[in-house]
This record gives sequence, structure tokens and C-alpha cells, in this order.
Amino acid sequence: MLIICGVLAGSAWGQAPVASGPNHVPPSLPSGGRAGESDGAGRTKAEDQGGEGVHPGRDSGGGPPPFFPTGPTPYRYLRYEEDFRYLKDPARRTDPWDPLKFIPMNPKATSYLTLGGETWQRFEGYHNPIFGQAPTNRRGYSNLDLQRYILFGDLHLGEEVRIFGQFKSGLENYRAGGPRFFDKDVGDIGQLFLDVSRRDGAGGKWTLRTGCQELAYGGLRLIDIRDGTNVHLAFDGLRTISERGDRRLDAFLSKPVETNPGAFDDRPDPNQTFWGVYGVRPLAGLPGGHLDYYYLGLRRNRAQFVQGIARETRHSLGTRWWGNSGPWDYNAEFVSQFGTFGNVPISAGAATADVGYTWANQPGTPRLGLTTVAASGGYGMGARTLGSNNPLFPTGAYFNRVPDLLGPTNILAVHPKLTVLPTPKVRVVTDWAFFGRTSLDDGIYGLVANLIRPANGNRSRFIGSALSGEAQWQVNPHLAVVGAYTHIFPGSFLLRTGPRDAEDFVTAFIDYRF
Repeated sequence: MLIICGVLAGSAWGQAPVASGPNHVPPSLPSGGRAGESDGAGRTKAEDQGGEGVHPGRDSGGGPPPFFPTGPTPYRYLRYEEDFRYLKDPARRTDPWDPLKFIPMNPKATSYLTLGGETWQRFEGYHNPIFGQAPTNRRGYSNLDLQRYILFGDLHLGEEVRIFGQFKSGLENYRAGGPRFFDKDVGDIGQLFLDVSRRDGAGGKWTLRTGCQELAYGGLRLIDIRDGTNVHLAFDGLRTISERGDRRLDAFLSKPVETNPGAFDDRPDPNQTFWGVYGVRPLAGLPGGHLDYYYLGLRRNRAQFVQGIARETRHSLGTRWWGNSGPWDYNAEFVSQFGTFGNVPISAGAATADVGYTWANQPGTPRLGLTTVAASGGYGMGARTLGSNNPLFPTGAYFNRVPDLLGPTNILAVHPKLTVLPTPKVRVVTDWAFFGRTSLDDGIYGLVANLIRPANGNRSRFIGSALSGEAQWQVNPHLAVVGAYTHIFPGSFLLRTGPRDAEDFVTAFIDYRF
């Protein structure tokens, strides 16, 4: 059985290929409670009620800034991971939205409904976007207004059956050249899936999930909901989830769901298929350590790299080591890719590392971090091997808030960052990222391995740098306010290969969740 996104989606799985489409987490609370609320026995409400269990690896430092930066909030990055069963006790209902979070559906309240939603209102302003090669007005500016609306219902029929449905709407106004593919989706089914679960006598749980669902794993560098952009990414398919204690193993077979601008016109992409296995477990050999391990497969019927356009079948084997030890946090990931691109083999990969030190007892609790990224590039036209790394479906804010800047293909990045909390609810982040090309025979790419500019014989390695500042204010458990600015300095490669303007980006938005 498949529950699918979009009214035309049903035929996409068996349809012949036509054309190809183009792809740090907020601190997660334990499922089902507000931070710091205790039942008097040293356990939070969340721990008392259980929930989705450990999610593969989304709990360490590193990656782009979160959207919910500071302060307690019951809301999870993936909204279907929330668990409000503790609100079965009316005495624990302290928030105005609590009556919607646990609505009993039978006298014993073993079946219940949770309702929720989100809206963000975002302004983005660009001067010389994509180094001056994207559409602008006559003065080089492109400003846009983005709106996101999400409503969902989560129906639990006892402990074993669950139906989750979500409506999404993303609107865009004023952008020169019209909306990007991730900016606009007037209205569609964002998620709609059925869970059937079983528990064993040893504390384990097994779930079969079928339908349209959001996926987010690890450090979000390979699989994410694309939350840095206006419209979330979902996948239509089957997933099994096996949980036991602090270990979890997922397996899935899916198709990415297209983002189309009209109403109820999304469908699974007939030109892409995505499958894989992802696990997480503690790692005793590292202090406070955890290990992610995964295999991911992707087939694209029409992929484009510097070497041309061809059918791509790519396999990714990877691991991630992450955790905390005293003031130190660490997050390192390594992925090796192989497969075929047309009639040539693929030999690619990437390595990322984020290490930080926090002065917990100093004013502002400063954290100084360093992120490094090395992603392989190709060998030019006519090469007998494709060496370009494919980031698959990464976060929409990989290096900073600029959603259509550089992505992790043919790139070397060094990214120091300083984070300070002036108050418990305000976070200020400053960083400066420096970018170079791994292979001088390959060009530069965007977030979804989309070619931005070919090498054209240029031998310059340095692409440029991006200086950013950001302020995040968690006003209350529901409302976050964020403002950010980035200035991009072109390096020798940009200066010698085409449009070479310095780029400025500013954004300000509010995000309200309930």
C-alpha cells in the first residue's frame, strides 16, 4: 500500500522517464515534553512518556545554524516525532495550545489526535546573486517575500496504528526572474503516511511506515527536509524502523516528491529513485560517542556534471562519529561513492568535520568551532571516471543561510565560527567560510549538484569567501525571530571565469509553531 503526495503521483512509480528534476539541527528534546519539566522522580515528562526513540544521529554539534536556537520548546525538527501523551493528565496542560495536542478519541484515551502547525514569514534580499549571474533588477538587486504555512493532524489508534497527514503551502513574491523550484508550492499534501507498529517483550519496537514522509538523518548533509528553503522536501515510499534502547536501524525505498508551483500538482519524481539503510548506536571507544553507519542508493535518469548528461546510478557508503566530551564537541563524517554515470564508473566521496570548544562558565557561554569540508570533483570532459561528489538531498542551509550558494561538490571549505549567548534566549553567530576547488578540471556546483559554472580551462583553485553574522531570538516556546547577513568575496576562480561581482545577502524572518 502506498499513500502518495499529489493527485498525479500514483502513476509516477511505473512511468517511463521523461525529464530530470534537480536538493545543525535544532536541539532536540526527548519526545513528548517541555524541557526541564520533571515528574518529581528525576525524569522529565518526555522521558516518562517515551516517544519516537533515538533518531539516527541528529543530536550533535556542527552544520548550519538551527532554526530554534535557544530556550525550551516541545516542538521537534520532524513534527511527527512529537509525543504529547503526558497531556492526558489535565493538570499538565499549561500552554494555550495544549487542548489541541491530546484530543481523546475513546473513553480510555488509548486513541487520540494531535493537531499542530507552523508559519514563517521571511524576507530575503540579494545584491548580485550567484556572483552576478542570476536575474536582478537594473541596479543588481533581487528581493523576495516568502511565506510558509503548515497544518498537520496525527491520529493514533491505540499503540499499533497511526495516520499522519500534513498540508503545506509555500508562497513567493517579487523575486526577479520568478520563484526558484524550492520557493513556491501554492498548496499540496506535505506528508500522508500510515504506521503499523509492534513491540517485543525485550523493549524493542518495529514500525512499517508507508506513504509520503519527510526524512532527515545524521548531520543533515545527505538527507534532510530542506528546511533552509521555503518548501520542505518529502519522499514517497516505504520505510521500516527498528528501535531497541539507544540503537535504531531504518531501511527505506522511496522517490523524492517534486515541488511544483501549482495547487495539488506535486508527484513522486519519475526520474529519481532513492533507497538505503541508516543506523545509529553508541560508540564505546569514544568519550560520549555515537556511531552512524549507512548505505544510500540513488538513480537519476538524467544527471548533469561537467562531463555531460547521462543516467546516474550512485551508491554511498558512509559513517559518522559524533558526541561530546566535557567542553569539546565533535562531529566527523566520511562517505565513499561508487556506481556508474552513463558508461563510465563513479569514484567520489567527501569528508566533513566539525569540532568545537565551549566555555560553559564564561559570560555568554562562547563556543569556538571549526568546520572543514572536502568533497571530490570531476576530471573534466572526456574523463574515464566521474569523480564529482553528489550530496544527494542535503540541508537547505549547508554553509550559511544563503540557499542557492555553493554546495558540497568539488569543494574544499574551511569554516571557523564563534557562537555567543548574550541571554538564555538569544544566540549570536559569526563565521567566515573560505572555499576552493578540489579538482581544477571541474567547475563549481550548487546544493543539489547542479552545475553553476564550468572550469573552462581555468586553473585557479580559490573560489572566494563568505563572511556572515546572525542573531537568533527564541521569544517563547512557539516564536523564533532570526536575522542574518552574508557578504561573499569573489576569489581568483570567479574573477577569471565570468560574472564576478561580490554578493550580499540579508534575511529576516519569524517562525511560529504550535
